[in-house]
Amino acid sequence: MMELVDLEEKGVEGYNMEIEVKKNEDNTSDELVFILKNVETPFVNAIRRAAMMEVPKLAIEDVNIIVNDSAMFNEVLAHRLGLVPLNSDKEALEGLIDENSTVSFTLNKVNDTEETIFVYSKDLTSNDPKIKPVFDTIPLLKLKKGEKVDLEAVAKLGNGRSHAKWMPTVVCAYKQYPDISFVEGKTVSKSVVDSCPRNILSFNEDTKEVSVNNVENCSMCKTCVRTSQNDSNDMKSAINIGYIEDTFIFRIETDGSMSPEEVLLNACDVLNQKSDKFITFFKGG
Repeated sequence: MMELVDLEEKGVEGYNMEIEVKKNEDNTSDELVFILKNVETPFVNAIRRAAMMEVPKLAIEDVNIIVNDSAMFNEVLAHRLGLVPLNSDKEALEGLIDENSTVSFTLNKVNDTEETIFVYSKDLTSNDPKIKPVFDTIPLLKLKKGEKVDLEAVAKLGNGRSHAKWMPTVVCAYKQYPDISFVEGKTVSKSVVDSCPRNILSFNEDTKEVSVNNVENCSMCKTCVRTSQNDSNDMKSAINIGYIEDTFIFRIETDGSMSPEEVLLNACDVLNQKSDKFITFFKGG
């Protein structure tokens, strides 16, 4: 018979989770990198899946094309419209109660010039001033002289389980924290340092010592290990590349529809709700 054990009560280490948010060196608001410590892989993967598939977001779903004189097929145009990221943060979604709530857009453009023109996402007109395309310069189609496009589009709430256009993230991934160590009594040559594709290692010409620059950028490709083995004609490398089992580097980058912090908080709320349902079911409620 299965026995439920409270690991924290029994004093088992590794369940007091720690979070360290890394400084955004690129000064972009659409990217978040943080380190999770004292956690297990299934938990981290649950956050990743919830962030990608469970966080609600607005995207154009229905398109009624009245006139399309361009060379682009109606189906392709509708697909491109669906992939245009729309503002879907908490403030923008205020008032949209459920998945049946909608926002309407119109696009009416005539090329009355002599040149071929582009129609951009900024040309979409919304009936809700808070909800509009995140970027104004996404090209939708070209219109030659005298050509016209006239359409109506309806945006709906959805999530990534239904279609990729409802995924708020463009990058949502994690890796275990790299662990680089040097074997005592063995020398790491400069060729080993130079072989690293990400310049993780550095070589001091004066002291002939090797140091680690940015361990978090290591992809654990083990190119340095193989180079060390080839240099010494020995299967035992002078450098070891491993990882810390309960520590992860997590990266979230969004399409601009909402901040990565909001995506993470919403994903945690989803996991919370699922956990409550499971507990209720387990207790026979």
